[in-house]
Amino acid sequence: MRIVVPAGGIGGARFLRGLKAALGIDAPTSGNQTTDSTITVIGNTGDDITLFGLRICPDLDTVMYTLGGGINEEQGWGRAEESFTVKEELAAYGMRPTWFGLGDRDTATHIVRAQMLAAGYPLSAVTEALCDRWKPGVRLLPMTDDQVETHVVVEDEEGRRAIHFQEWWIRHRAALPAEQIISMGAESAKPAPGVLGAIAEADAVILPPSNPVVSVGSVLGVPGIREALLDKTVVGVSPIIGGAPVRGMADACLAAIGVETSAAAVAEHLGSDLLDGWLVDEADEAACQGVEGIEVRSRPLYMSDPAATEAIARAAVDLAVELSGGRA
Repeated sequence: MRIVVPAGGIGGARFLRGLKAALGIDAPTSGNQTTDSTITVIGNTGDDITLFGLRICPDLDTVMYTLGGGINEEQGWGRAEESFTVKEELAAYGMRPTWFGLGDRDTATHIVRAQMLAAGYPLSAVTEALCDRWKPGVRLLPMTDDQVETHVVVEDEEGRRAIHFQEWWIRHRAALPAEQIISMGAESAKPAPGVLGAIAEADAVILPPSNPVVSVGSVLGVPGIREALLDKTVVGVSPIIGGAPVRGMADACLAAIGVETSAAAVAEHLGSDLLDGWLVDEADEAACQGVEGIEVRSRPLYMSDPAATEAIARAAVDLAVELSGGRA
């Protein structure tokens, strides 16, 4: 199978690890060969930010580190066995901001990226070069080579203003009510090389349990990507269980765009023109039966361990195969 996965950060990365296991990617088979199945990840770059002269791509790096064996498993982001000497030295110089913590190992990745970008390489080429080291077992593409950044309109004692998504998410923990979420630069952005081709060749598309607004939603917001997906069998895995996000603060993002925090509401937001199938937790099965035009299936969705995550991914693949009439 050839599967395309538009993915965000932690939830998307962990789901991808389960999907690789479900498809037998990287697992030896008879004759010391591996499966012919392939996964192309279209990574969200709306979270990207430039700090201290470095271009930081949190979601691309989280996928790369998680699948390449370098992630901090407890946090789900950043490098394992990390130290923070550079962060401490920057603070000693009075450098701002202090709310974004760059680890020393992670900083090396950002330096390589910054140098390559300054030399004129597009983000897609830079990402490919970084993956040469980590060998994530998937083809990792940024959603676009153009600069797209998610900003959030808030109002506090400083007045009404737009701040970068990372400041809202990390510094304020999404506690400031978001009046609007804006994808700056998205309207003029183009899909990165390889993105539309991968979609055209895909047997199925799976939306992982990533943030539907600022992760999956950012990818779909690049002109041409959502339109290309409409011709494909698309199965989504709900990021909402029992009226609450599986992880993170997706409820604050959904509230900003006027969408209820429920599995049914997220499916309706994504749309029956896009979604063919929707995998929900058993707790949400009854509430999702009223979703029109989308085949809803239920099973336990907590990615509590590798085996559970693999089972969820396998269920998503099985649903995609069923809905494609066996073509996948």
